[in-house]
Amino acid sequence: MTVSTLPAPSLAREIALLAVLATLWGASYTFIKVGVETIPPITFIAARTLIAGGLLLAIIKLRGLSMPRDPVIWKRFLVQACINSVIPFTLIAWAELTVDAGLATILNSTTPIFAFLLTVLITRHEAVTSRKVFGVAAGIVGISLIIGLEAFGGLGQTLIAQLAIVAATISYACAAIFGRGFKGLDPMMPAAGSLICGAILLIPVSLAVDRPWTIAPSTDSLLALLGLSVFSTALAFVIYFRLIHTLGSVSTTSQAYLRVPIGVGIGVLFLGESLTSTAWIGLICVIAGVAAMTLPSRRKATVTH
Repeated sequence: MTVSTLPAPSLAREIALLAVLATLWGASYTFIKVGVETIPPITFIAARTLIAGGLLLAIIKLRGLSMPRDPVIWKRFLVQACINSVIPFTLIAWAELTVDAGLATILNSTTPIFAFLLTVLITRHEAVTSRKVFGVAAGIVGISLIIGLEAFGGLGQTLIAQLAIVAATISYACAAIFGRGFKGLDPMMPAAGSLICGAILLIPVSLAVDRPWTIAPSTDSLLALLGLSVFSTALAFVIYFRLIHTLGSVSTTSQAYLRVPIGVGIGVLFLGESLTSTAWIGLICVIAGVAAMTLPSRRKATVTH
C-alpha cells in the first residue's frame, strides 16, 4: 500500500517517526567516530549488533512473542543482516578512522537517490512521480547549501574510505527495498533477526582479527557503543521496518536528508555554532524535498500492491 492511502492522523504520526529515525541515525556518525578511537571497527560493529539484537530479543520475550522458526524467513534475515548491518556498518566504521563524521553524513545521505534509482531501474514497486524526482533534487541542493562547498574540500584525500561509505549507502538502499519482504511480521522480528545474524557473522571475525581481549577501550568509546547500540540501532531499526511498510522504501530513505539539518540544529543549540543565510535556505530545501517524497498528492488516493 502506498503512503497516499494513509489517513491524515496516521500520516502525521509516520512523518514524526521519520524525524525520530533521522535524529537517531544522524547521531550514529558521532557515536561511531568516538567509538572507533579506541575500539577496532569490526569489534565495535560486532558488539553493536550483539547488544542491539540481544536487547530486541529480550523485549520480544517480555511482550510474550516468539521469533519465527521458518528457515526461509531466517535466510531472509541473514540477507537483510548482510546488506543492512554487516556490510554498511563495518564499511562506515572503518571509513571513519580517517573520514570526519560530517563528511560521512554527507556521503551517506545519498541513500534516497540510490533507492530511487533502484526502484526506477529494477523493482518498480513504487510509482515514479515528478514530485519524487523533485524531492531527490531538492534534498541534494539543500544538503550542499547547509554544509557549504568548503566541506567537500577533503574529497579525494581519503578516496578509498569515501568510496567505502558510498558502497555502504548503496547497500542501505538495497536493504530498504529488500526489507519490504517482511510485511506481516512485527517490526521487531526482522530487526532482531537481522541483528542477531549480523552478530553471528561478525563475532568470529572480530575474535580472529582484532583479538578483543587485548583492547583497552576508553570510557567515551564504551558510552558511544552503548548509545549507538540502544538508540541508534535497536530503537532505530524497529522504527525503520515499520516505516518501510507505511511510507515505502524511497520515502523512508528520505530521512537521510533530515540527518544533516538535525545535526546542524544540535550544534546551534548545544555547541554555540552558527548558521549562514545560505544554510537556512538549504534547510528549507531539505524540508521541501522530504515533503515532496512523503506527503500524499491531492488527487484521489489509489491502492497499489
